[in-house]
Amino acid sequence: MKQSRNTVARTEITRLIHESGIALSHAELQVLLDGLCDRVTTYRVLERLMDEGIIHKVVDIDGTIKYAECHTCTTEIHHHDHLHFSCEQCKTVTCVEDVEPKIKLPVTYKVHKINLTVSGICPNCQ
Repeated sequence: MKQSRNTVARTEITRLIHESGIALSHAELQVLLDGLCDRVTTYRVLERLMDEGIIHKVVDIDGTIKYAECHTCTTEIHHHDHLHFSCEQCKTVTCVEDVEPKIKLPVTYKVHKINLTVSGICPNCQ
């Protein structure tokens, strides 16, 4: 695998996702980056961070792709079987990692990825 360059854009995107505490969309990141890099560079950085096991993709209830920090992933093993909570009021998406629902499929199915999103009202909006 190619060595990842620690560019200003990569550093800032990693910092923003780490400090946010919630999953961020490409559009939200572009606003927060305030012109630091163009949208294509942002997509490339996000793809590289996913490949490196630093972030993962989450699809919210509206179908928007958001990016959240990984906590136990590596470049070889991604573990995202946890629940994602999408708030219907403030539109935030948070990882709920201490909940790992079990899914039992027939043995003829081979699961590669799981995306579990639950919607409702988050504690901040109640």
